[in-house]
Amino acid sequence: MAGGTPATPDASRQVRPTDAFAGYLAGYTSGSGNGAGGRKDETMDTQVVDVPEKGRFEIRLEGRVVGLASYHVDGTTMTLPHTEVDPGVGGRGIGTALVAGVLDAARERGLTVLPYCSFVRRYIQQHPELTDLVAADDRPHFGLETADR
Repeated sequence: MAGGTPATPDASRQVRPTDAFAGYLAGYTSGSGNGAGGRKDETMDTQVVDVPEKGRFEIRLEGRVVGLASYHVDGTTMTLPHTEVDPGVGGRGIGTALVAGVLDAARERGLTVLPYCSFVRRYIQQHPELTDLVAADDRPHFGLETADR
C-alpha cells in the first residue's frame, strides 16, 4: 500500500485515527441556513478523510463520499474557501461533522485557518473555543473579533 490507511488505500489519510467518527452521533443538523443547529437524534457511520492530492477533506457516509471541504496550505495557514454536502443527506449533521474534523486536523497540525467559507466561519462563531484557530490579526476580517481586542 503506497499511502493512506486500510480504510483509505489511496494516498488519502483518515483525519482522526481514533474511532471518533465511527458511529458519529449527529449532534447538530445544518438545516437550510448557514451554520449548525438542531438536536441529537441519529447515529451515522461517517469518516472525515484528508485527500491532499485533491486539496480537500472528504466526509464519507458508509464508505460513500457525501461532502467535501476544499483547502490549501501555505506555510502555517490553511485556507478554507468552500464546503459542500450532498443535498440527499442534508440536515443530518454531515456538514457539521466535516467542519469539526477539518478544524481538528488544523489544530493537530499547528495551523491557523482562514475561514472564507461561510459555513466554516459560522461554525467557528458558534464554537468560540475555536476562535484561536484564526490568527488574531485575521479575526476582524471574518467577524470573529473578540471582546479582549
